[in-house]
Amino acid sequence: MDLIKQIYKKGLLILLPLAFLSAFMEWKKLPAGILAGGALGLANLKGLAWGVRGLFGTGRAGGVMVFFSIFRLMMLFAILALLVYLRLVNVFGVLIGFTVIFLLVMIEGLRYAKHADRDAS
Repeated sequence: MDLIKQIYKKGLLILLPLAFLSAFMEWKKLPAGILAGGALGLANLKGLAWGVRGLFGTGRAGGVMVFFSIFRLMMLFAILALLVYLRLVNVFGVLIGFTVIFLLVMIEGLRYAKHADRDAS
């Protein structure tokens, strides 16, 4: 869980200045898109971590976790579709926000794995 908190902190430290800097570009809704994409990416990460912890915590939770994973993805899609339909965000901004969080998860996960490998040796 420490890894997720670290990703949250670093994600906010990257997303907020990125959204601020993007406010000076011509696309008006780009900062809102970046923040929305980042927030949805972080929420998705939290749901994913909760699902994995539940899956490995008990032997009988497999079907329930599959249902919640599908439900989580459907809610993510519904929120994104609603934001885009109402034209509250820029689609490219949402992609930028998701990409920032995805890259941060990959980088921090790799660092965590290398650190755990060194501790095991």
